[in-house]
Amino acid sequence: MLTYIARRVLLSLPTLLMVSVIVFTLMRLIPGDPAQVLLGEDADKAAVAAMHRELGLDRPVPEQYLKWLGHAAHGDMGESIVTHEPVRTMIADRFQLSATIALISVGLATLIAIVIGMVAAWKRDSTLDIAIVSGASIVLAVPSFWLGMVLLLVFGLHFGWLPVVGYVPFADDAWQWALFLVLPVVTLTTVESGVLTRMMRSSALDVLKLDYVTHARAKGLSELRVLMHHVFPNAFAPTLTLVGLALGQLLGGIAVIETVFTLPGLGRLMVDSILSRDYPVVQGCLLFTALAYVVINLIVDLCYPLFDPRVIAA
Repeated sequence: MLTYIARRVLLSLPTLLMVSVIVFTLMRLIPGDPAQVLLGEDADKAAVAAMHRELGLDRPVPEQYLKWLGHAAHGDMGESIVTHEPVRTMIADRFQLSATIALISVGLATLIAIVIGMVAAWKRDSTLDIAIVSGASIVLAVPSFWLGMVLLLVFGLHFGWLPVVGYVPFADDAWQWALFLVLPVVTLTTVESGVLTRMMRSSALDVLKLDYVTHARAKGLSELRVLMHHVFPNAFAPTLTLVGLALGQLLGGIAVIETVFTLPGLGRLMVDSILSRDYPVVQGCLLFTALAYVVINLIVDLCYPLFDPRVIAA
């Protein structure tokens, strides 16, 4: 087991190094000059050149990258060009909200997918199965931002049950905080449950055809026991892979939802930083998101042996 864990951890290091190169390179390809943005369009060349020296942008690109990577390896991602706050602090403050929304949404979507996906597989080709598959396909095709805006119009503006604009921190008012998260969580849960349900149904169908399931039924076990003790553990592993991918994708791509619902999360911070050409913040956000993605998938890999011990032997 320790060898398996060590191998997975070592394989993640080249991925992070490659991501750091891509992030740093892409930032330099974005049109616009952060010094010009800070000083304004009317700033003279001397002032812009001085700002370049102050920000270290006058150094060769490889030197800038190595310096940034060295600091990042020690947890120092620099400070914001615009606000002069430490990037690490800004990310930590914003990540709590994004992680809360992503974890709750994926957790609820997984529970929904397990239940209705296994029911659909158990009732294969029935009216219930067709309804579940059709619903999952429709949900899968709906863009999250469109669904979010529809929910805002219906439950926020029309009925007035939930807040539409703004955000209240948990420390200030826990109830209002929860109300502001209802619509984003419902939106993401609905969207993510589609693909997870289809995967769970497909995996369960494959397992239901195996001989040991037939043997369990022949012994007189109830259908519920067969599904929970024999089908679910073996059918959930492929779905677990999608759960990790969905969680990592949400942490990195939640900016659209946070913009729709005006939530001050990590995605919103990244968008605002791109618009202001705040290189350190954008680089820090992207690198942190990639790190979170790698860690999540590493945890998923380490969970595989719980469902299939043969993974360790492989």
